Amino acid sequence: MAGKLQPERVDGGLTAAGLRFGIAVSRFNSFITERLLSASVNALERAGAGSKDVTVVHVPGAFELPLTAKKLAMSGKYDALIAIGCVIRGETSHYDYVCSETSRGLQLAQMDTGVPVLFCVLTCDTLEQAIDRAGLKGGNKGFEAGLAAIEMGHLSRKIRATHSAPAATGKTRRK
Repeated sequence: MAGKLQPERVDGGLTAAGLRFGIAVSRFNSFITERLLSASVNALERAGAGSKDVTVVHVPGAFELPLTAKKLAMSGKYDALIAIGCVIRGETSHYDYVCSETSRGLQLAQMDTGVPVLFCVLTCDTLEQAIDRAGLKGGNKGFEAGLAAIEMGHLSRKIRATHSAPAATGKTRRK
């Protein structure tokens, strides 16, 4: 009788000590984004990150987050990034374009660089929804993003260290 399969398990940690974080935050809707930023930094600090471990870059709006995140990731200085923004639906289709392209751009930034980019961009129909997600009724999404950044920073390091491709043997494979 065969034994029970015990797959390898890789988990992230929740201590920020030894990790470096970059945060890109939109100034547009700063009433909301500053609350999200404060909560993200609070999560990192409570988990052991020091001042030198966190860099905050302010950008004009959510649409500028993807380029900034990609540049931060390409610097090689960070284990995880947090992108913070707030887009509130208006009377035109501008909302749809900004939300779609911001999320697409942030996904591409992390896929192109291999550095986790946590999506903390609120996409709300109303100001009340945004306020609720920035600390009133629904907790604070910035704090959640901070915790997720810690976990993803650890996971990325572990996966890179234990699951890297074996060194080339010099043999070529025939097709």
